[in-house]
Amino acid sequence: MSSPPWVLCDTSIIPGSSAPLNLLRQGDAYSIQVGRAELMTNLDRGSEQALATIPCERLAGRAAPRILIGGLGMGFTLRAALSALGPDAKIVVAELIPAVVAWARGPLAHLFGDSLDDSRVEIVETDVNRLIQSGPERFDAILLDVDNGPSGMTRRENDRLYDTWGLKRAHYALRSDGILAVWSGKPDRRFKARLRLHGFAVDEFRIRANDGADGPRHVLWMATRPVAPLRFASLGSRP
Repeated sequence: MSSPPWVLCDTSIIPGSSAPLNLLRQGDAYSIQVGRAELMTNLDRGSEQALATIPCERLAGRAAPRILIGGLGMGFTLRAALSALGPDAKIVVAELIPAVVAWARGPLAHLFGDSLDDSRVEIVETDVNRLIQSGPERFDAILLDVDNGPSGMTRRENDRLYDTWGLKRAHYALRSDGILAVWSGKPDRRFKARLRLHGFAVDEFRIRANDGADGPRHVLWMATRPVAPLRFASLGSRP
């Protein structure tokens, strides 16, 4: 028996990109795609969950941790963070595309459960860069699942999260011993070296996308800001 066809549920524009962002459904499977390139699916969630569970475990015992998540996606990172953190935590989710937030409350609501209404959660429809720039030592962890990692697919502006300026800014926005957690679809030795160059202690993980023994592996970097005074007294802003 052949599989049912994929059905387009909705489409949206991506600021700064000519390719549309599409939500498709095939039975119980959902896919978010840029043009015809898949960004994520609800069938692969292991690495998105680990993006939250690994840093949150490292923050265990920290009073009132404040977490910034870049990218709402299908909610797997958010739900994993809520499960791992206590009642005094605060999670800010930055999502650039309003349609993604609408999908979370519409056709993808069953994936999100009640996570969007949790009192610990604030959804902000903005570029995550703006929140990273909002002040020094604001966050205990910054979790980035934006575009496809350092090798982006959707918009050139996302590259600034992972370049020299972006890593300096993330370092500045983290509290002492804070964690920058980055998801990537593939390894990137130059990015890993760049993290270390800008003062982070780096651990790299290869996490299976799903529970299958032969599923693809994604890459996570856990970059910790050392317990030391900030090196960047003033970084200014960048458009």
